[in-house]
Amino acid sequence: MRDCIYGINKEVPLLDGRLVRYVNLDNAASTPPLVRVVDGINKLAPYYSSVHRGTGFKSRLCTEAYDRAHKIIAEFVGADLSTNTVIFVKNATEAINKLAHRLKASGDHVVITTSMEHHSNDLPWRYNYRTVHVRTTRDGRFDEGHFDSLLEEHKGKIAIVALTGASNVTGYIQPIHHLAEKVHKVGAKIMIDAAQLAPHRKIDIRPDDDPGHLDFIAIAGHKMYAPYGTGALIGPRSEFMDSAPDYCGGGTVRVVTTEEVYWADLPERDEAGSPNVMGAVAMAIAAETLMEKGMDSIAEHERELTAYALEKLGSMNGVTVYGETDPSRASEKVGVIPFNLDDTDHALVASIAGYEGGIGVRNGCFCAHPYVVSLRNLPEEDIAFRRKHCIAGDRTYMPGMVRMSFGCYSNREDVDRLIEILEMIRVKGYKGTYSQIPETGEFLPENYKDDFTDYWKYPASL
Repeated sequence: MRDCIYGINKEVPLLDGRLVRYVNLDNAASTPPLVRVVDGINKLAPYYSSVHRGTGFKSRLCTEAYDRAHKIIAEFVGADLSTNTVIFVKNATEAINKLAHRLKASGDHVVITTSMEHHSNDLPWRYNYRTVHVRTTRDGRFDEGHFDSLLEEHKGKIAIVALTGASNVTGYIQPIHHLAEKVHKVGAKIMIDAAQLAPHRKIDIRPDDDPGHLDFIAIAGHKMYAPYGTGALIGPRSEFMDSAPDYCGGGTVRVVTTEEVYWADLPERDEAGSPNVMGAVAMAIAAETLMEKGMDSIAEHERELTAYALEKLGSMNGVTVYGETDPSRASEKVGVIPFNLDDTDHALVASIAGYEGGIGVRNGCFCAHPYVVSLRNLPEEDIAFRRKHCIAGDRTYMPGMVRMSFGCYSNREDVDRLIEILEMIRVKGYKGTYSQIPETGEFLPENYKDDFTDYWKYPASL
């Protein structure tokens, strides 16, 4: 898969002036583009035109490419387009917000989600419904017993159950079809935030009449090696046909008079304005490539690499890994590993890894504040102190972790590079002097400034 990744061997400058091959261990945030995706976009670009209702050759070509993209994404998740629809949006966050606004349920209904969710699968529900959260266990796993009690307590009044397919913090994979069966038994529907799951595991929506059917799925191209600004919401056509779209305008209608509006069919009615044709095509190319390479093969490679990384971290002094630490259980999670060096701020670790190792990792709370705070198991007075400063605009005390996350192309050398840097940090062998910026919480090396002119300049300045 390394040959499939665009820019895989690009070198970046270090604090000491050396150039090294960049190691991207921040794939849970965004993945790099596939070579096929970049080539496909470049091939289509000379023919780019507005889609639908255009009679010119370029318009007809782009319409075919855009419409075909819907079918490929449906195939990627196994959706039957006779009863389901694929709606392109800009990312999974927008997909979930769209569903939160379009869901047909009364205000006295509740949404059941979990305390391990990304904010994108929590906040949209909070601002539209009363939301209750399934607890997690001490090691961050989904508490199924509590989930069962919430299903029973709110039976008949559940707007939707919204669950992550795989955590972007610990990587835990949920038994989504098993949970869907429980949800359907109480007459409710389930939505899976599959943004983190889609690039790592095969997704099967299952037939509509299957007890384990997934009613709604949200995915994001930027986590599937297609970072061109497109995501998708997949769900039953009936959920969107009986109400006006949340965004109205060009492309969403059949007929408009000064008194009446007749909405278009799906997906057009929910894809207002000129669509992101390039983004949709990019996402479809990425989905085709992942299917061709085989999601089971990708999963097995990831299992082996995750186990290797857990072994390496487990053998280091001063490292705390959150969530699953047993290499033999690596198949129960996607390749996401959060950790801390006991006596070093998570933001400083990430900064040194970038400036002195040429390694991209992520630090902080990963848009999942309640989950990270729970995993850190901090005293309540400590949490209150940190929260007070953050609210005041001082992120110096922001609790967090460092996260390494793999793509299908990651390898053992990438892991070894990070382990080497972590050992250097542990023994205080790094070269730079770093100062923390209170407003952001990040650490920057003193007397150093990035020079990006050899890497990117706006055309006007060329």
